Amino acid sequence: MSPILIAVIILGLGFALLNGVHDSSNVVATMISSRAFSPPVALGVTALANFLAPFIFGLAVAETIGNDVVASSSINVIVIVAALASAILWDLLTWYLGFPSSSSHALVGGLIGAVVIGGGWQAVELPGLIKVLVALFTSPLLGFIFGLILLRLILILSWNATPKVNGLFKHSQIITGVALALSHGANDAEKTMGIMTLGLVTDGYLRVFAVPFWVIIICAGAIALGTAIGGWRLIRTLGGKMFKIRPIDGFTSQLASAIIIIGASLIGGPVSTTQVVSATIMGAGTAERANKVRWGVAWDITMAWLLTIPATALVAGGLYSALIRIIP
Repeated sequence: MSPILIAVIILGLGFALLNGVHDSSNVVATMISSRAFSPPVALGVTALANFLAPFIFGLAVAETIGNDVVASSSINVIVIVAALASAILWDLLTWYLGFPSSSSHALVGGLIGAVVIGGGWQAVELPGLIKVLVALFTSPLLGFIFGLILLRLILILSWNATPKVNGLFKHSQIITGVALALSHGANDAEKTMGIMTLGLVTDGYLRVFAVPFWVIIICAGAIALGTAIGGWRLIRTLGGKMFKIRPIDGFTSQLASAIIIIGASLIGGPVSTTQVVSATIMGAGTAERANKVRWGVAWDITMAWLLTIPATALVAGGLYSALIRIIP
C-alpha cells in the first residue's frame, strides 16, 4: 500500500469512530431519556448491534457510496483524503457545539466538493448522486410522517389502557432499540466501507469494486467503538431539549426510525440516522400536540442539516487544492 492509501484507511477509521460517537446519540437518546435502559447498557447493546449489522443486512449502501456516485477512473486518492478530512472536521465542530448534524451529509458533501475540484463534473455519476440525495432528503419527511401517524395509532389502540401500559412501552424498547441500532450499523458503517474501498480501487490496490472482508471488520469495529464511547452532548440535545420523552414516545420513534432506515439499507439508499431519528421524535411530539415540541431546537438542527453539504463541499474542495500542491 502507498502512504496516501494508508492515510485513506486511517482517515476512514477516524470518520467511522466519530460517526459512532456522533450518531450514538440518535440511537440511545430516547432509550435513556425514557428510562428504558441505563446509559451503559444502552451504549453497549447499541455498539454490539452496530458491529453485527453489516453481516446481517449485506453491503448495498457501501456499493452505492463507493461505486455509484463517483467514477473511480476519473479521480485520484487525494480526492478521497480531502473528502474524509472535510467530513471529520465538520463532525468535530458539530459535536463540540452539540448540534446533531448528519455524518452522511458531511461525507457526501465532502466527496462531491473534492471530486468536482479534482476530476470535474464528468467524474460524478449523476444517477447515483441523485439516488443518494433523494434518499437523504426524503427520509426525514418520511420519519416525521411515520412518527406522527404511528403515535396517533398507538394512542387510539391504548386509549382505555391502565398506566401499566407505560411498562409495556418501556420494556418493548429492548426490541425496537436493538432494531434501530442494527439499522444504524447497516447504513452508516457501510458508508465508510464504501469510500474506503473506493480509495483501494482508485489507487490500484483492487482491480474491481468489492468490499474486502478486512474492511468490513475494521469499519464495523470502529463505528462500534465510537458508539460505545457515546456522544453525551448530542444525547442531551435529542433526548431532552426537544420535549420530555416518555416511554411511548421512545418506542414510537425507535420503531418508525428502524423501519425507514432498514428499508433504505436493503435497497442501497444511504440515509441520515440523525435526520430520521430527529424527525420521528418531532413527529411523535406533534402527534400529541404541536406546542409540545421546542421548535427553536428543531430549527437549529434543521439549519445544521441545510448547511452541512455546502459547507463540507467547500472545505473538501479547498483541502484538495492545497493537498495536490503538497503531495507529489
